[in-house]
Amino acid sequence: MTSSIADLRKSYGRAELNEDASHAAPLQQFDQWLQEAIHAEVPEPNAMTLATVGSDMRPSTRIVLIKGYDERGIVWYTNYDSRKGREIAGNPCAALQFHWVEMERMVRIEGAVEKVGAEESDAYFHSRPLDSRIGAWASPQSQVISGRSVLLAHAARYGAQFLLHPPRPAHWGGYRLRPDQWEFWQGRRSRLHDRLRYRLDAGEWVRERLAP
Repeated sequence: MTSSIADLRKSYGRAELNEDASHAAPLQQFDQWLQEAIHAEVPEPNAMTLATVGSDMRPSTRIVLIKGYDERGIVWYTNYDSRKGREIAGNPCAALQFHWVEMERMVRIEGAVEKVGAEESDAYFHSRPLDSRIGAWASPQSQVISGRSVLLAHAARYGAQFLLHPPRPAHWGGYRLRPDQWEFWQGRRSRLHDRLRYRLDAGEWVRERLAP
């Protein structure tokens, strides 16, 4: 090997984040940064890491895609019987993280998770491409299977059964994380990064700076 991973370094300095220029409400700050990431055409700006903890106290993470956000929280969709679904059922506290590498920015969000209403899940499910709707039926997510042929057989079976109109499976739908804490991270030079945290206190958002 000609180089060591310990020697890999990057100097940050594209932007800054200060209290005067940031929004008083974290949702507005998030909306601004997400829209800037979209307009900058960073790869998959809607991708976020979801962290959950199981009953055995082992944390697990995976990438999911944000599908909506408003004052109620952050929404994504998945299989309720997956590992993340089972862990959320046992421990509804979770964390999300966006990492827009090209913009030297991260957003961390923590809070309690709940299922979205059936009508909301139905509306999003029926907006998906047909193959994605069939895939929701075909994949026993997080279960051990003998090979890819199992998925293909399931997809063929449900495709033939439902044709162009698969209904939403009862085991598939949306989750909403209701934030009680946000953190916005902007990379800065000399590792003196900007970190602004918003935490919910008696129904009001308190904004404070954290040391990097």
